[in-house]
Amino acid sequence: MISIIVPLYNERESVGELHRRLMAVFQHLKEPFEIIFVDDGSSDATFAEIKKLSPVRGIRLRRNSGQTAAFGAGIAAAKGDIIVTLDGDLENQPEDIPVLLKKLNEGYDVVSGWRQTRWQEKFLTRRLPSLAANRLISGVTGVHLHDHGCNLRAYRAHVFDGVAFNGEMHRMLAAYLGMRGAKIAEIPVSYVPRKFGHSKYGISRTFRVLLDVLALHFFKKFATRPIHFFGYAGFVSMGAGILTFFWALYLRIFEGLHFNRTPLPILIAVFFVVGFQFVLMGLLAEILLRSGRDTVQKNYDIGDQIQN
Repeated sequence: MISIIVPLYNERESVGELHRRLMAVFQHLKEPFEIIFVDDGSSDATFAEIKKLSPVRGIRLRRNSGQTAAFGAGIAAAKGDIIVTLDGDLENQPEDIPVLLKKLNEGYDVVSGWRQTRWQEKFLTRRLPSLAANRLISGVTGVHLHDHGCNLRAYRAHVFDGVAFNGEMHRMLAAYLGMRGAKIAEIPVSYVPRKFGHSKYGISRTFRVLLDVLALHFFKKFATRPIHFFGYAGFVSMGAGILTFFWALYLRIFEGLHFNRTPLPILIAVFFVVGFQFVLMGLLAEILLRSGRDTVQKNYDIGDQIQN
């Protein structure tokens, strides 16, 4: 069984054509499949269009929760041994899916698409930031892909065991799975600018991705030993407090400058208090880590479901 998962947000013009093209692809493949459309709280008639289609499983989230949550809700509902994801705006071409599945059958756990021709006409404003973001993610995670943002991918379903979907994680999902030991391949896929509507992403997405990269780096380095991160930070802060104390002592003995005439005593106290708090935070993180709270069931706030 192959599960095709498509998140949709205000894509009523695209959903009918996407469904027809998916049906054509899988009728040619002659493999058992299911199509899962996840309406991410659309404000237009997207879910009404989904209801008209068959065969399809439709999930509607009560509110706009973001693409990561939509993917997570679809993957949680999927029944297939293989999961294929793609965007619902027709920029990803359903006709590329057989190529991904063929590569997956060569022994890979994840096959990710690479949109080589994307943003050719907008090099400075879109392509250059995209190249920089992809190199940053590859460098931080150690999983080297040209296009971490391409959602046209094929996965073996077992790679999602224990995965919680948060933040802008869908952009770095392949890298995250690679960090967990999944065998990943990347192949070129087609790219066509969207036919309907406009992009739902702005410059704010860049900052959210950067924060998620930072969180992923922390997870990679310190997920199993948070005391090391917070402890290092605490000792650095307390070390700065000791150096500040000796500097204040030097000024008092050799320069005759009394402590009360400088802000150094307050600075010393701040360094020590902050350092002590960092150490306590590290101990608290260790307690939480060892308490066995490893798996959190995410509520995707599903409003309606259909199956045609």
